[in-house]
Amino acid sequence: MLNYEDIINSETPILMGILNVTPDSFYDGGKYNTEAKILQRAEQMIEEGADVIDIGGYSTRPGAENISIEEELKRLTPCIEILLKNIPNVTISIDTFRADIVDFVAKNYNIQIINDISGGEIDKNMFGVISNLDICYILMHTKGTPQTMKNFAIYNNVTNEVFEYFESKIKELENLGIKKIIIDPGFGFAKTIEQNYELLRNFAKFTELKCPVLAGLSRKSMLYKTLGNTPSECLNATTVVNTMALMNGAKILRVHDVKAAREVIQIYQKYKGL
Repeated sequence: MLNYEDIINSETPILMGILNVTPDSFYDGGKYNTEAKILQRAEQMIEEGADVIDIGGYSTRPGAENISIEEELKRLTPCIEILLKNIPNVTISIDTFRADIVDFVAKNYNIQIINDISGGEIDKNMFGVISNLDICYILMHTKGTPQTMKNFAIYNNVTNEVFEYFESKIKELENLGIKKIIIDPGFGFAKTIEQNYELLRNFAKFTELKCPVLAGLSRKSMLYKTLGNTPSECLNATTVVNTMALMNGAKILRVHDVKAAREVIQIYQKYKGL
């Protein structure tokens, strides 16, 4: 299993494979709705080189349906149990912004990472719960909720504002004793296409914060809307932006297509002479 020190010290970027157990995620919603499909997908991603499996039970695409905590747990817990039963050494991340979900999965399962798209903004109890756990916390930038975020893509300078957000949040987390922090600029969350590309151009700035930086660019609208195609046609574009992110300091790639991303990392490392 991967720990925070492994992430910090690894010369090889970390690869996080996405496993959505939602009916409405923007790319793979509804694909993994049986035990066999979930296990097959997880095993495939690990075989292809995933270091972490990131499980999501609540779709966070813009305009996604709001579901109850009970429904989110109903989706998450069978998936966690399937993975832990069949792949005991798997490193699991849970993609949730709800403190009650974090509390439940941390107490009942061996979860190493929490991936919070809201940075503790949607559920104000999140930081308090995290402070009582020895767990990695992914702090992402967004504004609003999945239902309202498209209305909040307003910035004077998106890079500076996201950077200042992280400075403030990291200080708040560290004051609570939370040290295992990963940051994610939140591509596609409360940002226009132009703002997303500005963040990508300035990605290296976020490494100044001395936390591992995650790039979540896989098949996002900044790609398919630019190209005039669809998420399913965006693997090549995803490869391009993942390469850009690595060259600007990304420590973690969060992806749908593990094999392609592993090849990106291999070529990048060859280029770097590693």
